[in-house]
Amino acid sequence: MEYTVQKLAHLAGVTGRTIRYYDEIGLLKPARINSSGYRIYGEAEVDKLQQILFYRELEVDLEQIREIVTSPTFNEVKTLKEHRDKLLTKQKQLEALIATVEKTLAAKEGRITMSDREKFEAFKQTLVDENERKYGEEIRAKYGEEAVEHSNAKLKGMTQEQYAEMERLGEEVLDVLHEAFLTGDPAGELAQQAADLHRQWLGFTWASYSKEAHTGLAQMYVDDERFTAFYDKKQPGVAAFLRDAIHIYTGSKNGN
Repeated sequence: MEYTVQKLAHLAGVTGRTIRYYDEIGLLKPARINSSGYRIYGEAEVDKLQQILFYRELEVDLEQIREIVTSPTFNEVKTLKEHRDKLLTKQKQLEALIATVEKTLAAKEGRITMSDREKFEAFKQTLVDENERKYGEEIRAKYGEEAVEHSNAKLKGMTQEQYAEMERLGEEVLDVLHEAFLTGDPAGELAQQAADLHRQWLGFTWASYSKEAHTGLAQMYVDDERFTAFYDKKQPGVAAFLRDAIHIYTGSKNGN
């Protein structure tokens, strides 16, 4: 089968404008342009569009998708298996959230009683699953299975108050860090306050604190582009600044 822009858009449930935009940015080129000037798409393009939409469903940005699907090492079967695993994880998260909604409704209607901890179990499990999906392999390789499993169990066992405090402290770390970044001094008072707040934040999930582990994690924030992207979201260089501040805080003299 061959498709024009509009027919392919109808088939995929997207707009023709989307298909044309994907062509413009080099994400999905047509198989050919016919004599009337229409873009024509074949089976290979249909399959590629399916992959693109899978990635969009998983909230991957278009630039990353373009790099993935145009890579010479792109393996469609392997990628489909990865999609399946991620979607199954997402399904599990949604099922847990639905179960929580059902229990909450039953509690509101007086059919059951629901503890405060039960009200937040699904949200904490979702956080654990997301961390596993994004960083699990690297974290387990660096810190070992036992440390990661303990961290996950500690997170899932938090009370509502502890979870809220962890979230609040995480926001405070970022606020102080960005203020400190403007000073340009990782050894300054604000930067060291950010490093100390970061240590406190880690205490919610770490079994025990060590300067060596804190230093190693700070280095990972720079070495792993996903961590770097998180901290550099507002301004490039924040991840490296945090690393330097933590290295000074732990006495590692910027990793040396």
